[in-house]
Amino acid sequence: MRISTNVGIGLDRPKTMAEIVAEVQRAADLGLGGAWWAERHTADALTAAAVAGLAVPDLPLGTAVVTTYPRHPLVLASQALTVQAATGNRLTLGVGPGHRQGVEATYGLTFDRPARHTREYLEVLMPLLRGEAVDHDGEFHHVKGRAGTPGAEAPGVLLAALGPAMLRVAGELADGTVTVWTGVRTVATHIVPRIGEAAGRRRPRVVVNLPIAVTGDEGAARAWVAERFGAAGRVPGYRALFDREGVDGPADVVVAGDERSVANELRRFADAGATEFAAVPFGPDEQVARTLAFLGGLPPLVMK
Repeated sequence: MRISTNVGIGLDRPKTMAEIVAEVQRAADLGLGGAWWAERHTADALTAAAVAGLAVPDLPLGTAVVTTYPRHPLVLASQALTVQAATGNRLTLGVGPGHRQGVEATYGLTFDRPARHTREYLEVLMPLLRGEAVDHDGEFHHVKGRAGTPGAEAPGVLLAALGPAMLRVAGELADGTVTVWTGVRTVATHIVPRIGEAAGRRRPRVVVNLPIAVTGDEGAARAWVAERFGAAGRVPGYRALFDREGVDGPADVVVAGDERSVANELRRFADAGATEFAAVPFGPDEQVARTLAFLGGLPPLVMK
């Protein structure tokens, strides 16, 4: 299981581009396995990945995730291939439909049948990323054209998938999934089996995206998460995950504790079938630094 990190999140304030590039450089210097961007309205994830990728060579880059509803698939394909060309084909494109409240309230769009919408989106996006011409007049998407950038290869595509229908789409059409707020039990008994069944003989990527803190005060770390992210427990899709895991909310699924307990928890994720852990370090600066240094020094976690 590869250990990577999220960058540019800015939990307390928006990050400047210089700070984001510095975060990516630090990840590379520490030996972490990649840098991931969440969608933030303070900085476009794909643009930031291109800028950082030009400044920091070799480190794998990814989005976790960009929202599909406001992006025409031809536009997204063109942008992703441009990032590929700029960074030497280091991008993993994580996409997802988002949530009803965000799509309807923020973008003014109708959040209608997200699983069906996403299936059709990927049916169009995947051939576009391969440079194929697409002529599609569907229920949700209308596309006639081709995307292509010299030097760009099709990036791997991960779908944010939590429920059975979306995991089936991820297994059938994408290269895997990227999750959020998923505990070990949910990964082992729900995410990995369902996407694996849909993927058939292919082994899909399963990227677990979670807050993490190496700290001597686990209680304070979990309280920090509860204060800032407790509202996630009221989002229907996340609520279903917490109920499946048998916990109250976000603070119960984050990885927190001293070095030994954190290493043990990461081992459990590897054994559950996660192929990558995308760490979201949180808390005071010294706690973040301690966490990243520890993660960078971990030996590879090999799944059973």
